[in-house]
Amino acid sequence: MILPIYIYGQPVLREKAEPVDEHEPDLKQLIDNMFETMYNADGIGLAAPQIGCPIRLLVIDANPLSEDFPECRLFKRVMINPEIIEKSRETIALEEGCLSFPGIHEKVERAVSIRVCYRDENGALKEEACDGFAARVVQHECEHLDGEVFIDSISPIRRQLNRGKLNAIIKGTAACTYRVKPVKK
Repeated sequence: MILPIYIYGQPVLREKAEPVDEHEPDLKQLIDNMFETMYNADGIGLAAPQIGCPIRLLVIDANPLSEDFPECRLFKRVMINPEIIEKSRETIALEEGCLSFPGIHEKVERAVSIRVCYRDENGALKEEACDGFAARVVQHECEHLDGEVFIDSISPIRRQLNRGKLNAIIKGTAACTYRVKPVKK
């Protein structure tokens, strides 16, 4: 089922998400719905708070970027209760977007490589090293679980330059090709 994506201005995007009990009976259906919602919006990652569920769950399928970023080839993951346990000192600024911020793309500085610990959709504990754009996607989605969004990482002047677009998102007038949950006025 395609769910509405919560956009900038929704309070759930600023909440710290709660840990997931991987034995939750509806977890498999929620994961399937998240992938379907993400694919429908042409996204490569989606965190549960972006569909209004303040829990520590995210889905990623970065494979569509594999032509430009080979590390994204077959990088499809379900991460339950992910925790980034290590970040490289080396960083790089690259352009990002976010399904909760339609029409906004900005350069964000992130660690080039990370180590992440999580449980997969079968409850297995995983620890994984991620590099390049795959690491960037994991970092971006994990921020959502802590109530942070990518515009928090851009300069104040860049945020100011995007003020009109941010206001349009809040007002519900931003152009968007997928289903969103409008901000209540």
